Amino acid sequence: MQKEMQIMDTGKDFAVRLAEWHRAHGRHDLPWQNTRDAYRIWLSEIMLQQTQVDTVIPYYARFLARFPDLASLAAAPVDDVLALWSGLGYYARARNLHKAAQAVMAECGGEFPRCPEAIAELPGIGRSTAAAIADFAFGARAAILDGNVKRVLCRVFGIDGFPGERAVEQQLWALAEALLPAQDVGTYIQAQMDLGATVCTRGRAACERCPMADICVARREDRVGELPAARPRKAVPQRQVRVAVIHAGGRVLLERRPPIGIWGGLLALPEIPEGEADAARWLGTRFGLAARDAITLAPFNHTFTHFRLEITPILLDVGDAAQAAADADHRWLALGERDAAGLPTPVRRILDALADGNLEGDLFSR
Repeated sequence: MQKEMQIMDTGKDFAVRLAEWHRAHGRHDLPWQNTRDAYRIWLSEIMLQQTQVDTVIPYYARFLARFPDLASLAAAPVDDVLALWSGLGYYARARNLHKAAQAVMAECGGEFPRCPEAIAELPGIGRSTAAAIADFAFGARAAILDGNVKRVLCRVFGIDGFPGERAVEQQLWALAEALLPAQDVGTYIQAQMDLGATVCTRGRAACERCPMADICVARREDRVGELPAARPRKAVPQRQVRVAVIHAGGRVLLERRPPIGIWGGLLALPEIPEGEADAARWLGTRFGLAARDAITLAPFNHTFTHFRLEITPILLDVGDAAQAAADADHRWLALGERDAAGLPTPVRRILDALADGNLEGDLFSR
């Protein structure tokens, strides 16, 4: 009861402090701000999931140049969408973005849903993202709970426990909803995001510049580094894979990944099955191609959210072999066309090195 009373007292001027701080110190000129266009706001919210603002900005500009509105995105082949997303990671976001655009066109007559509950029914949009879109585009009054907001609330109000745990998350949702101001919710939500992104950061929080400094529980109790509680540590699994860099006259054979799973829907290098010791023999059996050379290159690591993948490229030069291996799931890609293809980041690294003649350089030792 005492902690609840403290939260109520602290929360009374939380929105007021945020608004005053945001007017002077918030971000006001990001490319997706100062608009009520639900499409642009939605696109930015999806791109910003798990991704820093500075990384998103050039992708956002390129994406809008190619797909300026929802209709153009819905009508595009998913390969074109994935190609523009290449390097941004978390590719399920791109696939769901495309599916959601098609759903809005087919089921909503091209009109983006206005209420958070309806928005959240679209592919790839959760409760917090739906609320943010509704707030910014339609002036709704709905709380959000992204990573920045969770961090601010945990510190200012002294919320213990890992925010990803169900009980803690429910507590944070209740708090976020209780703190919502009656008016100008969009500005309030943006202020929360900005405070977490620029002041109450994950690493070195700038408490001396924070408008909540004198009411922050974490600062008062010297627990800024402890809150929010970290995800319980687990050993990061290490996996290994060998990929075939099948090279023929300036082209590389790529295969389409399954739509679900790692790099879903992207073009990737074929994987050599575990236990297949002779890559050249596998190449002949699998694709009917004969390798003039088979060179095992230095392995390198690529880290995903839940595991680390050690990738060993094997260069298989098939000279000017006929392109018979291409089919619905495989295609020969000219190295000069790689920038326009939807490729996972490690595959792009390999092809860039191949094009530059740097396969033996330090790229694969990083």
